[in-house]
Amino acid sequence: MEQLLGKEWEITPAGGATGDAYFAEYEGKKLFLKRNSSPFLAVLSAEGIVPKLVWTKRMENGDVITAQQWLNARELKPHDMGSEQVANLLRKIHCSKELLAMLKRLGKTPLLPAMMINELKVSLTSDLLETYPIIQHALSWLEHELASVEHEELVVCHCDINHNNWLLTEDNQLYLIDWDGAMIADPAIDIGMLLYSYIPEEQWEEWLRIYGVQLTEHLRIRMKWYVVSQTLFSFLWYKTKNEEKEMQRLLHFLERVLGK
Repeated sequence: MEQLLGKEWEITPAGGATGDAYFAEYEGKKLFLKRNSSPFLAVLSAEGIVPKLVWTKRMENGDVITAQQWLNARELKPHDMGSEQVANLLRKIHCSKELLAMLKRLGKTPLLPAMMINELKVSLTSDLLETYPIIQHALSWLEHELASVEHEELVVCHCDINHNNWLLTEDNQLYLIDWDGAMIADPAIDIGMLLYSYIPEEQWEEWLRIYGVQLTEHLRIRMKWYVVSQTLFSFLWYKTKNEEKEMQRLLHFLERVLGK
């Protein structure tokens, strides 16, 4: 990184799962650097969905480094997720033809329910299903409801709308960051996880009105289906990390969702 910016810049790791993100600072100037970001970042920046892309540079070893504005911002708290700003930004993302066109150019193919079921069947071993009856129940429910979740409108979905991925600046500008897992899919993937995780059910109808759709029975079943499937994928990920506490939290979450 130093060869790109100069030795006078102070560069520190920014954490994250990949270890490829950094903060850089020099004489009051601040940048957020990332190695090998997707070309998708440029479109997200142009759409005002992520902090502004300042430059992109290719290193001698072929790595591509991107620099974005480093903003004075805070992560949203769980209680912030019901705001009109969140609903409006998510709607903007789901309606963006530019984002969809770019993901298609990058070779992304739609994430379909049948594909998710097949992957879960491969990953959920018989031992797991015997050990955790709620997971067996969840998988059976997903299979039973598969035909009920067909939906023609596929959009760009973030697929990890955790409150920590939303940044609110001091001048009240909202951004959604960390797009490494973005997919072309049913918007119910994002909407369902947001509502089930953060919004009391009696407020779903109003939140969806702000977002711009009605709470139909078809939307309900699609949201529930994707929440259950995403939770199973998250459980599998945490199991590989042997994070028992998170595994138990997800099992309790599954029980709550399937009890509805």
